[in-house]
Amino acid sequence: MPSNPEWVKALKPSGPQGSELLSQERAKSNLNVDQLAEFLFTKDVLDRNERILNILTADPVFDKSQNYFRGRNTRIEAALARGKRLQQLQVKHNWSKDEYQVANDLISEPTPYGLHASMFLVTLREQGTPEQHKLFLEKAENYEIIGCYAQTELGHGSNVRGLETTATWNPDDKTFTLHSPHLTASKWWIGSLGKAANYAVVMAQLYIGGKNYGPHPFVAQIRDMKTHQPLPNIHVGDIGPKFGYNTMDNGFLLFKNVKIPHENMLARFSRIDPSTNKYVRPSNPSLIYGTLTYIRSSIVLQSGSVLARGVTIASRYCAVRRQFQDRDAPAGEPGENQVLNYTMVQIRLLPLLAATYALHFTGRGMINMYQENQKRMNSTAEPESRRNPGPEELNAGTDLLADLHATSCALKALASTTAAEGLEVCRRACGGHGYSSFSGIGSWYADYLPTVTWEGDNYMLTQQVSRYLLKTARAVLKGTAGNNDTSRIFKEFIRRRDIGAAFDVIGSDTDLVDAFAWRVSFLTFEALRHRDEDKQSWNSLLVDFWRLSTAHGQYMIVKNFHDALNDPQTKKEVDPETVTLLHKLFRLYALSTLEKEASEFYSSAAVTVRQITLARTKAVMKLLEEIRPHTIRLVDAWKFPDWQLDSSLGRYDGKVYEDLFHRASELNPLNDVVFDPYPNSKVLFKEDKRSNLRSKL
Repeated sequence: MPSNPEWVKALKPSGPQGSELLSQERAKSNLNVDQLAEFLFTKDVLDRNERILNILTADPVFDKSQNYFRGRNTRIEAALARGKRLQQLQVKHNWSKDEYQVANDLISEPTPYGLHASMFLVTLREQGTPEQHKLFLEKAENYEIIGCYAQTELGHGSNVRGLETTATWNPDDKTFTLHSPHLTASKWWIGSLGKAANYAVVMAQLYIGGKNYGPHPFVAQIRDMKTHQPLPNIHVGDIGPKFGYNTMDNGFLLFKNVKIPHENMLARFSRIDPSTNKYVRPSNPSLIYGTLTYIRSSIVLQSGSVLARGVTIASRYCAVRRQFQDRDAPAGEPGENQVLNYTMVQIRLLPLLAATYALHFTGRGMINMYQENQKRMNSTAEPESRRNPGPEELNAGTDLLADLHATSCALKALASTTAAEGLEVCRRACGGHGYSSFSGIGSWYADYLPTVTWEGDNYMLTQQVSRYLLKTARAVLKGTAGNNDTSRIFKEFIRRRDIGAAFDVIGSDTDLVDAFAWRVSFLTFEALRHRDEDKQSWNSLLVDFWRLSTAHGQYMIVKNFHDALNDPQTKKEVDPETVTLLHKLFRLYALSTLEKEASEFYSSAAVTVRQITLARTKAVMKLLEEIRPHTIRLVDAWKFPDWQLDSSLGRYDGKVYEDLFHRASELNPLNDVVFDPYPNSKVLFKEDKRSNLRSKL
C-alpha cells in the first residue's frame, strides 16, 4: 500500500480537533452511559460482546481494512473465508446461538452460511419431527450438510399460495416428485443457495391424487456431498450482484421431476400417512405461524440497533463538523458552528435518536409477549372454515396468537421502514462525506434494505393487520370479543365516541398514549364502515389499510415505550435523571409522530388544531433543546465499538478527517496503480503494484 510522505503525516485538521469537540460534548451531560447501557443490554451481555470482539479483532481473517475497496467477487470470497472461520471459532469456544449471532453482528456483513445458520436450522428444528431431527438437523448443526430455505420464486414472493414448484405424492413407491413446471417456478433470492448449500428446505405445492393441498416444506439434496456439483435434473446457481448484500450468494433453483423419499416432507404439523396415502391435517393451523411471528418480532428488536448505528455515526460527525457562523452569535465569537447545533439538523436526527430507544423497548416487549404466549400455541384452535392463510383469521379478538401475529406484522412493517428510511436521513445529515463508503452508512443501508421486503413485503403485511383489526371490531360490535389490548381500546372507543375525546397530549403521557389508541380505533371503524356498509372492494381500501396498519404500529411503539418507562424495574435500575431524559425521548418520538400524522389525529377528534400547533411550535422544539446536550452520551450508550461501525465519520474519538484521509490515501489499492491516460496507448496502466488481496483461512 502507498505511504504518505512525512510532511503530510504531520498535518492536522484546522480549528478545534474532533477529539476535543466530542470530549466537550460528553462533558455537557451527566448521563451515566454505562448504567444506561447495562439497563438496555445487561452487564453480562456487554461483557460477552467485548469478549467476542477481542477474539475477532485478533484474527487476520476478519481484518476490515479492505472492505470498502473490494468488488463483488473478492467480497464474497472474503465472506466465505470469514464464514468458515466463524464456524471454527464457534466450535473452539463452544459459542451458543446468541454468541454466534453477536459475532455476526460485529462483523456486520452476511456470510454465505447466513441462511443455513438461521432459516435452515430454524425450519428443521421447528417443523421437523424427532426422527427428522435425527436424519437432518443433527448433521446440519454440525455443518455436515449446508442448507438454505427455498421459498421465494422468480414469479411469486409474498403470495406463498401462488408458488409454482410442485411436490407430487407417488403412492406406488412412497416418494414425492419435485418439479418446476415454468421458468417463473425457479426459486430465486434464496440466501446461501447460490454456491454454498448442498441441501434446501423447498416450499412446494403438495399434490395428492391430483388435488392441491397447498404449500408444504420438503427437504431436498441439491448438490453432491463430495464434488459439490448439482445433482441430476437440478439447475442451481448464483443470481448475481444486488443493490447490497453482496457477500451473500443468493441463488436460483430449478427441478426436473426429482424424486425424494417420504421422510423428506417436514411433518411436525402435517404429513401423509404412507399406509393409507391420506393427508393428515395439523391439529392447530396457527402453530405453523409461530416461527414466522418470532422472526418478525426479532426484526422489530433489531431495527432499533440498525437505526442506532446510523444515528451514532451522524450524531458524532455532526458534533465534529463545523459549517458557517451562527447569525446571532456575539460579534467577537470566532469560528464556525457545529452542525449539530442547527435545529434543521436536530429535527432530522433527534427524533430518530428517540426512535432507536422506542424501537428497542418495543422489540423487547414483543419478544416477551411472544414468550408469554408460546404456551398457548399447543391449544386447539377452532375448526377451519373458509379463511385466508394466517392466524389473524382464527377466532379474532380472543386468540392471543392472532393478536401477536397481527401486531408483529404491523411492527415489522413500520419498524423496518423506519430503520431503512432513517439510515438515509442519517446519511444526508452527514452532507457530502455521507456519500463516501467510509461513512459506514451507505453499505449498512444497502445490506439492511432487503428487510423491508423479506419475511413479508411491508405493504402486503399491512393487509393482514387490517384484516385482523376489522374482524376484532366486528367481534366488539357483536359483544363476542375477548380481553386483549386491541379489543380493549376498541371497546373504550365505542364507549366514548358519542361523548368525544379530550386528550391532553401536551400535559399528560397517558393521554398521549390514549390519543394514539383513539386514532387506531377511529380508522378501524371507518374502514369497517366502508367495507361492510358501503360495500367497497378490498382493493379500493388498500391505501386506507396501509394507513391503519401504520397507525396501529405507531400506537404499539408509543405504548411499549411508555410501559417500559413506567415499569417499577426501570426506576430500580436507572437513576432518576436518566429516567427523566428517557421520558423526554418518549415525548419527542410521540409528539413528532403526532405532528407528522396531524391530519389523522385531527380528523379522528383525538386532538385539536391548537394542540397540533403547540406540539409543533413549542413542545417538539423545546424537547430538541433539552435533549441536544445529551446527544453524544445517548448514542454512546448503544456501545458500538469502532471496529463494528467501521466508519471514519462515527469514530468514538472524533478523529474524522484523519481517518478519512488515511483510508483514502494509504489503504486504497488504486493508489498503487499508475494510469496510462492517453487514448492512443495500447496499455491501461504504466505501473501496477497492487498485491494479492485474496482472503485465506
